[in-house]
Amino acid sequence: MNAILLAAGVGRRLGAGEPKCLLPFGGQTLLARHLEILRACRVRHVTVGIGHQADRVRAAIADLDAGGFVTTVFNPDYRLGSILTLHSLRESLAGGGDILLMDADVLYDRRLLRRLINSSHANCCLLDRNFEPGDEPVKLCVRGGALVEFRKKADVPCDFCGESVGFFKLAETAAHNLAAVTQHYVDAGKTDECYEEALRDVMLSPGAFGFEDVTGLPWTEIDFPEDVERARRDILPRLTDE
Repeated sequence: MNAILLAAGVGRRLGAGEPKCLLPFGGQTLLARHLEILRACRVRHVTVGIGHQADRVRAAIADLDAGGFVTTVFNPDYRLGSILTLHSLRESLAGGGDILLMDADVLYDRRLLRRLINSSHANCCLLDRNFEPGDEPVKLCVRGGALVEFRKKADVPCDFCGESVGFFKLAETAAHNLAAVTQHYVDAGKTDECYEEALRDVMLSPGAFGFEDVTGLPWTEIDFPEDVERARRDILPRLTDE
């Protein structure tokens, strides 16, 4: 299994200036934490989609002595929609085998990733029922045990919703489909879209994706300054090496 990390964004809402994947938590950057966990989970190779301050991310990978484990793909249009970063990674998506597709701006317990990798669902996402209502969280809606929506604004009838962690396991066919759907978006000029829109088209095909409920396990996405404080205060002390 290989992994793809999406780490090209500017992070305007955070206002930190540096790439979010280089933010330190407990003396370790998010990027370093990702690579450590992915190695421990026996992921063979990691491709990092970069854009904002790309040279700093490349230097960080070199400092981690991860050159043989990690390659980078530069998206020159990283200031536009994140779908263009996914498009720049289409060869990695369609390269064969199972893929982990992951947002890089997440601090998380390694048990989440193991739950995803070991899921009985060939194509799988992670769902957390504990989330703050509003338009910010990307929601996964479930009805009759099946996913029926995957968007920030979710107004479909459902049994329950949870927040998406931003990590996805795709079997080879689903990864190929995602690469093709992403190409359709770009060909149609929909370059301002977030990558989740293309992924939604693949996920919501009948029976295409399952989910794992990781409610109670510590994690947080880093979007705003208050997320950094919460991550250091509430999430970091709860992380385990199990």
